[in-house]
Amino acid sequence: MVCVCQVANGLGRGVIRLLLVWGLMGLLWLGVGLPAEAADLTPLTLDVLQQRVQNPVRRDGKPTVDLRQFVIDLRSEDAGDFAEQFYRLLQVKLQSGSTPLGLDLSYGVIQGDLDLQRLGLRAPLYGPSVGDLLAPAAQEQLQRDRRRVSQLSQLSRSLLIQPETGPLKIFLFRGPLKLVQTRITGRVNGSEIFFLGRLDAQGVNFGSDSTWAEARFSQAASFMGARFQAVRFRNSIFFDRARFNQAQFGGEANFQGVEFQGATNFNQASFVQTGNFSRSQWQGSADFAQASWQQQAIFLKSRFQSELFLTGNRFEAPLLMRQAQFNQPVNLRGAAILDQADFGDARFSAGAYLNVAGLEFNADQAEILGSPGQLGAILSVPVLAGNETLLRNLVRNFRRLEQIGDANEVEYTTEKLRLRSMEQRLLGVNLNVASLPELQQVGLSASQAQTVISRRQDRPFVTVADLLGLTGVDLATYIKVRDRVVTGEPLSVLNRVQLAGRWLGLQMLLVLSRYGTRFGLALGVGLVAIALFSLMFWAIDRCRRRRPTLIWATQRETLLMVVSASGLMAVGIGAIVRTADAPGLTLACVGLLTLPIPGVLLIQLYRQGRYHDLLDESYFVEDGGLRQLRLLIARLPNIPKFPFFRDRYTPLPWDRRWNWLNYYDFSLNNWLKFGFNDIRLRDQHLPGLITSMVWYQWGLGLMYIALLLWTLSRTIPGLNLLIYF
Repeated sequence: MVCVCQVANGLGRGVIRLLLVWGLMGLLWLGVGLPAEAADLTPLTLDVLQQRVQNPVRRDGKPTVDLRQFVIDLRSEDAGDFAEQFYRLLQVKLQSGSTPLGLDLSYGVIQGDLDLQRLGLRAPLYGPSVGDLLAPAAQEQLQRDRRRVSQLSQLSRSLLIQPETGPLKIFLFRGPLKLVQTRITGRVNGSEIFFLGRLDAQGVNFGSDSTWAEARFSQAASFMGARFQAVRFRNSIFFDRARFNQAQFGGEANFQGVEFQGATNFNQASFVQTGNFSRSQWQGSADFAQASWQQQAIFLKSRFQSELFLTGNRFEAPLLMRQAQFNQPVNLRGAAILDQADFGDARFSAGAYLNVAGLEFNADQAEILGSPGQLGAILSVPVLAGNETLLRNLVRNFRRLEQIGDANEVEYTTEKLRLRSMEQRLLGVNLNVASLPELQQVGLSASQAQTVISRRQDRPFVTVADLLGLTGVDLATYIKVRDRVVTGEPLSVLNRVQLAGRWLGLQMLLVLSRYGTRFGLALGVGLVAIALFSLMFWAIDRCRRRRPTLIWATQRETLLMVVSASGLMAVGIGAIVRTADAPGLTLACVGLLTLPIPGVLLIQLYRQGRYHDLLDESYFVEDGGLRQLRLLIARLPNIPKFPFFRDRYTPLPWDRRWNWLNYYDFSLNNWLKFGFNDIRLRDQHLPGLITSMVWYQWGLGLMYIALLLWTLSRTIPGLNLLIYF
């Protein structure tokens, strides 16, 4: 008997514990499910609703039906006909009269579905307007929207071969609507509504799906801090500013075909499921700074007329920008691409580019796709420091995708930034050793310069950004002086000379071949140089003394030589102009390499005159043993000393009409190590100035052929595979 009682008592205590647990869980559910003010909320009754409808209050200077801080039960199974009375009373009051009346449902809970269409004024898409209910500006805007929807509807019916289904309708919501911190447990239907007033839904919590398809927002719409489940804004239009700051999209966010005519802000928004912005249009700036995407971010065929800010975004799934159009820069500074970014067939206007400074991107885990030869040219990085790893990863990414042109463009950008860094290192003022006048000369005030000197006595500057930590140095001053100052150990004379040599070599690679990325540019440089040297060699050989007997080429040969050299230079200059970033700088570099030293030698040669043996024969001789195309990479420009070779090499025939072509052949031999005949300098009675000029061209030719082959290896995919893999 005692055992039975003990068992019964144990069972009773277990039931009590279970009831207590259930009670606590219920309280917790209520606390989570309702807003913080839930303890102060009261259910909205029909009497209170009628009273509030009949006695509007003023909110922000406009008459408004005040239904704040109520629990509104619109569930038909619980409220009977209350939902019908709710929609009927509000619809009549909101859409009647000449003065727009607002509706405030803030800080409350709406249980069940909220159908905003039933609160709007139903108006036909065609036919007359709604008369005196709308202001002139609103009427004009509505007429434009009607024409737009009408054209789209007619086009849709014509393509689908659908019969006329009767007159289309839209819904007008005249006054402002407030849903600040409101929790809605059911579905929300805001589709096909023209909101003529402001929509303020800051912090709204949609417990279920919401639909705003085909909606029009005449004034600013704010969903800041809103919590969405699945939401559809398909084909909606925001005529004014749209704010989705810190919004959370728990389900699929469908913004297909949406038109944002004002500035739009998705700052710090969170997309748990797919964010679909396909075919969207953005007239104002689009700010997605610090947004996170756990699933696909889709912007297929979207058009951005202004800036797109993706600063600090985190893309854990593919970012799809295929066939998008960008008219202004796209900012990806500090973003993280963990999967794939696809810019295939995207179009960038002349002023548009991708700012990828500080981008987190690993070529082994993610990839960036784009139209071959386009994407690499529009990637922008302002400085090399802090972005070297990113640039190397971008090069690896494009080489792995066999987009050699894009990889070369990224490398060209890298070397341009490196050149700028060298220039700053050579010419910049070192913050750790500069005197007070030098610091003032770069743009610092006397007090700021003194602060710099005091700071470096305690600890040296490591980076230029350390200036921002000084008292009195603001951001404007930092931006003004950051490109003029450097940090680190001062350069010794030897280190400065070495750095200057590296700078000069890199500068020549950039201007003569765009760091091996433009074969046409390198070829154009070679054509100009060949034409100049051929003309000089012809002048040396065919224009000798004046007295006592003039030695001069015929008028026909002179004309042919001048015209052909001019034509060849024109072709080369045209190639340089088409392919070089700075054609003037490239031509100046070619001129400095080909004109000063040969020009000095030529002037000295004509100044001292030529009176020696064999003056009536050419200085150049050709090998008459073979006539064929030859690769002469190992050939020197003068004939061997063994006397037997003098019988094989005969002087150029001046009496032939085609003799002028031999000078181009000799210049090709010296410059490209390639030619039809083996033409060299003779070894007897030859002025040393002519020998110096020929050897000078031969030395330049060795460097040029190395540059040309290097450029070919970087621009032809097959040769790239041999070098890099």
